[in-house]
Amino acid sequence: MKNIGLVGLVLVVGLAAGCACPCAKFKGAAAQEKVLRHVVMFQFTANTTPEQVKEIEAAFRALPTKIPGITGFEWGTNVSPEKLSQGLTHCFFLTFSSAAARDAYLPHPAHKAFGASLKGHVEKVCVLDYWAQP
Repeated sequence: MKNIGLVGLVLVVGLAAGCACPCAKFKGAAAQEKVLRHVVMFQFTANTTPEQVKEIEAAFRALPTKIPGITGFEWGTNVSPEKLSQGLTHCFFLTFSSAAARDAYLPHPAHKAFGASLKGHVEKVCVLDYWAQP
């Protein structure tokens, strides 16, 4: 009985002090607005140099500064030990607050110019859009 009282006291003091239960983070995520994720993965051609790959990475990273509506951006290269990447090495992950924002991004001149710069450098591209589920 003393243990239950002590646990209750710790919870009350923690909540009064503004301490949040770790599960509060997940409850908050459910209350967030829906977001649209746009995932782009590349396999570069064998003749694309490392310097050219770096230029393409930099150009993709610059798109959020040029195109309104992108609310989140991250990217990275494949490090999976599963060997299931099918040759895809780079992943770019964009977040949009709405389908309209994504739809404005697709024909945007900066996006079109970026796409044109890929010519001759990309062997394979995979694009997947989804509404994030909490």
